[in-house]
Amino acid sequence: MTSSDYKLFKAEGMREAIAMVIAATGSSGREPQQVADNLVLANLKGHDSHGIGMVPRYVDSFLEGGLKVNQQPLSKIDAGPLLGLDGQAGFGQSIGEAATDMAIARAKEHGVCVMGLGHAHHLGRIGHWAEQAVSQDLISIHFVNVLSRPTVAPWGGAAGRFGTNPCCIGIPMRNEAPVILDYATSMVAQGKMRVAHNKGEEVRSGMLIDQHGHPTTNPSVVVVEPLGALLTFGEHKGFGMALVCELLGGALSGGGTWHKTYQGENKVYNGMLSILIDPKRLDQDDHFFKESEAFMSWLRSVPVAPGFDKVRIAGEPEREAMATRSKDGFPVDPTTWQEILAAAEKLKLPRAGVEQAAQRA
Repeated sequence: MTSSDYKLFKAEGMREAIAMVIAATGSSGREPQQVADNLVLANLKGHDSHGIGMVPRYVDSFLEGGLKVNQQPLSKIDAGPLLGLDGQAGFGQSIGEAATDMAIARAKEHGVCVMGLGHAHHLGRIGHWAEQAVSQDLISIHFVNVLSRPTVAPWGGAAGRFGTNPCCIGIPMRNEAPVILDYATSMVAQGKMRVAHNKGEEVRSGMLIDQHGHPTTNPSVVVVEPLGALLTFGEHKGFGMALVCELLGGALSGGGTWHKTYQGENKVYNGMLSILIDPKRLDQDDHFFKESEAFMSWLRSVPVAPGFDKVRIAGEPEREAMATRSKDGFPVDPTTWQEILAAAEKLKLPRAGVEQAAQRA
């Protein structure tokens, strides 16, 4: 597949098109636009793995009964700075926003909030929730597990036993953009394998094993049957982080951990343990912001290594992608686009209307 096979879409039209598809599930009020805005923003920030390409799976999950529309977080534990919430299998984009708003309010009141959110449908790009928190000058830490299918092998294992289990940390700054560290504990996110598969591309070695435990560069082993597995980043270190995310994001949040045979379901549930901290409440003399920015200045003064144009801070690649793609549009490969149109048809939504909306500037 060459670059000429891709279509460029502007954000405004694609938001309208995706909102149409989401609304066709019976989703109402703000929810269709919340989901569409979130997914398109992921594409704009360069994370096509968490963008509009998720829509076909959401539709299949809805049709199977795994995704519930028009849900709100259910409060199960409310003890001041401690919140225990159930996402009730609702769209993660709306559940995540509401839950993070609740955690922000508690952190501003108490200086800290520890929130467990279980049983939310796919929360999307976890960096979005860190960005929501840092926009209110709060530090946020997120441990997330994935209940979908066991796509990642433990270090030393030859088959998948857990999901991509992301970890995310957001840190506000005073005079520059925040740090948003957002990463899967697997070598790459599962969605990036779907994108590569749809493009017909191989991936670099060291990311995947096939169904027999042997190394492979074919992303289809974690996209279509028979299933292989992704590897964790940093060998035992990434495995250790994935384990912590499973226990904290899954067991402690109340959402549960993965310990069953995959039955082919399309649902994707996330559990998330979030810790939000108001740095001003912990640091009365402004030491945090002064030291943070002094260190950032020192960090940026490092000589640039051969083969690099600059040292990039976590969150900076997303901001660079956002600037380019907001102006020029973002690419969508033909396989992904046809999957989205087919998903619309499953909901009795004519694909012509979706195509027309998406092509609006």
